[in-house]
Amino acid sequence: MERPAAIAQIREACKNIALQFMKIHPAVPGLADEETQKECLRSVHEMTVLLETIKKKIGRLERTDDSTLL
Repeated sequence: MERPAAIAQIREACKNIALQFMKIHPAVPGLADEETQKECLRSVHEMTVLLETIKKKIGRLERTDDSTLL
């Protein structure tokens, strides 16, 4: 797989994961257990931060590729 295709695939997967994360947040209050709710929200936040790190890294890599063409 070429780098641009890999970047596009990773970007699409990140988008899909983020959409799924957005479904978790509104469902958490339905758990009706404060400790579990806190842990779920903390975990979703942590995973979102890690997902954003991946997106930033591939964005930087993509921009590096673009600058070598100039």
